[in-house]
Amino acid sequence: MNISSIVVKTVPKYLDEVVQALKDCEACDYHMHDKEGRVIITIEGEGVSEELEKLRVIEGIPHVITADMQMAYSEDELDAHMEVIANGDAVPKMLNDENVELSNIQYNGDLKKKDDLSTFTKKFDKTER
Repeated sequence: MNISSIVVKTVPKYLDEVVQALKDCEACDYHMHDKEGRVIITIEGEGVSEELEKLRVIEGIPHVITADMQMAYSEDELDAHMEVIANGDAVPKMLNDENVELSNIQYNGDLKKKDDLSTFTKKFDKTER
């Protein structure tokens, strides 16, 4: 199970409307807000893909300016990734290969630049254990 905290931002004019929509929304749990239009919620999912689906629902609520994940926790996924790291080489082999073209090395750390987050998260969720 994954649990992530999200900061939702809206303008103060629509704060009450957005807070009520979040409270009524089955995709998240409302926790608190301030008068500047920042709202704290959490979402849960079986994997990253499910969490991103819920995040898309929240982003679609009228007058939501942004909804950004701040913290995420997944014991099962963390354990699986730690096992892969513990049983793998500290440096990927391709980084020590002098014949590898630098343009063939793909950085996956910036999710905001992913065109297809759904495909990326499905691949991420299938990390070999």
